Amino acid sequence: MSLLNLHHLRLFRAVATEGTLTGAATRLNLSQSALSTQIRALEAALGHDLFERRGRGLVLTEAGRIALDHAEAIFRTAEDLTATLRETGFVRRGLRIGALATLSRNFQMAFVRPLVGRSDVEVILRSGSQAELLNALDGLALDIVLTNLAPARDSASPWLIHRLAEQPVSLIGTPTRCGSDRPSLATLLGREPVILPVPDTALRAAFDALTARLGITPMVAAEADDMAMLRLLAREDAGLAVIPPIVVRDELEAGILVEAARLDNIRETFFAITRERRFPNPLVAELLAKGAQHDVPV
Repeated sequence: MSLLNLHHLRLFRAVATEGTLTGAATRLNLSQSALSTQIRALEAALGHDLFERRGRGLVLTEAGRIALDHAEAIFRTAEDLTATLRETGFVRRGLRIGALATLSRNFQMAFVRPLVGRSDVEVILRSGSQAELLNALDGLALDIVLTNLAPARDSASPWLIHRLAEQPVSLIGTPTRCGSDRPSLATLLGREPVILPVPDTALRAAFDALTARLGITPMVAAEADDMAMLRLLAREDAGLAVIPPIVVRDELEAGILVEAARLDNIRETFFAITRERRFPNPLVAELLAKGAQHDVPV
C-alpha cells in the first residue's frame, strides 16, 4: 500500500475518463510513455490489470471499475477534509442501481429503503430500457438491475436472476366508476373501458389470455408502457386500469382509487438481475439478503 498515492490515482482516473493513453497524456501534459509507466506501477501495486485494450481505446476491467469507485471516494474525502473534519478518512460506498423505466416507483423505493439515509452509502439510481440496463450491467457500469422482465438465460449467460417479490394484479378505478355494487369480473370487463399495459408486456399477455377465456372483447380506453402513466389515467377516470395495487398504493389508502376486482392467476413478478463478478459489490448481497428475509414489501 506504500506504493499507492494520490498522484497514481489521479493519473489512473484521467486515463479512465479519456479512454486512451494519448488523450490522458495530452490532458495531463505528460509523455505517453511516462503515463503508461505510472499506470503499470499502480497495477503492480494493486495486483490486478486495471484496463484492457479494445480497438484503439482502453476500457476498465472489473478490478479497474472497483479501483475507480474507490479513487472517486478518496478524492471526494480529500476535497471535503477541510470543510468536514469529522469525515476525515470516511469513505462512502456507492451502489449503482438500474431500474426498468416502466417499473413501479413504490417497488423501487421498497427495495432501496434499507440503504436510504445511511451515511456510509451513496445510492445512484438510473432508469432505461431492458437492453440498455443489461448492457450497462454487463459493462460493470451498474451493480444490479431491477425489472419485471426476466432475461433469457443459458449456459453462456452471465446473468444471475433473483426473484424478489410477486404482486397481485387488479382492475382499479375511481370510486364513481367502480360504484358501490360489486359486479362479476365478466360484467366489469364487458361494461367499463380498460386502461392496459402495452401488448409486448407479460402483464398484457396474461390479461389478453384471461379475456379470451371469458369470451370478452374489452373496450380499450388507453395503452401505456409506463406504470406511472397507467396510474395517472386511472386517476383521471379514463377507465379501469389493469395494474398491481402497489403502483397506486397511496391512492388506494386515500380513497382516490378503489380495487374493483382482483384478476385471479395474474401476477406481476419483480426480479433483481446481477452478473457473475470476481469482485461483487457487498451492498448488493446485503440488499438481496434483506429482501430474502423480509420479502420486499409490496
